[in-house]
Amino acid sequence: MKRSNKILLLLTLAVLIVMTAACGSKKETAEPTPDPGIADGTYIATFTTDNPMFHVNEAYEDKGVLTVKDGKMTIHVSLQSKRIVNLYPGTAEDAQKDGAELLEPTTDKVTYSDGLEEEVYGFDVPVPALDEEFDLALLGTKGKWYDHKVTVSDPVEGDDINAVIGEGSGKEAVAPKELELAGGEHTAEVTLEGGSGKATVDSPAVIRMNGDECIAVITWSSPHYDYMIVDGQRYEPVNTEGNSVFEIPVPYFDSPIDVIADTTAMSEPHEIEYKLTFDSATVK
Repeated sequence: MKRSNKILLLLTLAVLIVMTAACGSKKETAEPTPDPGIADGTYIATFTTDNPMFHVNEAYEDKGVLTVKDGKMTIHVSLQSKRIVNLYPGTAEDAQKDGAELLEPTTDKVTYSDGLEEEVYGFDVPVPALDEEFDLALLGTKGKWYDHKVTVSDPVEGDDINAVIGEGSGKEAVAPKELELAGGEHTAEVTLEGGSGKATVDSPAVIRMNGDECIAVITWSSPHYDYMIVDGQRYEPVNTEGNSVFEIPVPYFDSPIDVIADTTAMSEPHEIEYKLTFDSATVK
């Protein structure tokens, strides 16, 4: 073999060795898992979405169980029904591509404040980062994909959602007189919690100030409520037609008020425990 050919062969072998070593080096130095900024463990975190039709079941007040292991985060959320059959951590377009790995549902049992139990779908959702919006597409029962944005935030160490919910929002109750509202009619946003999540009340609600006394006009989404109880006092509806309307006292704003509403929509009348929260920042 000529000397020039030997040199060329040696150079080729040398290049191959260098390339092989480089490839091996790349495999050994794979990108590390991003630091999530939170220690491994189990937390209760808030899961919020960009659409009121897609949310955590009412029984859990936007909370899910966040698991952090080896720097990777996953949150389990129980949804409001079985109408969402798959989720995909990305866009609706990517979810429909060949090879897309869809999130399969679990069957979760939730218990509402009135004792009613219901089976709903839950999902284990990968969380790329806390406090940052990310894509999460959903597939409904009609076979159509929808794009959504969700955020996971406010992790609290533990694995009991009900215990965290029981701690409340942390807001201090504000007495009506502290708002220094003029006498007469105003409005305020009001949220309803409890029951099966199917009932709602009109918001904003009319509130009337008479000195330090505050009265709210509560309009239900059903005509089947025949009385309410607030602080042990029974209140009858103020209308005879249409959805049930009550005038009840508002002892304070910004903190949940325990109320009972009796419904005749079931086979026999049934008292249901609810919470109403009036937002002082929305008073007009």
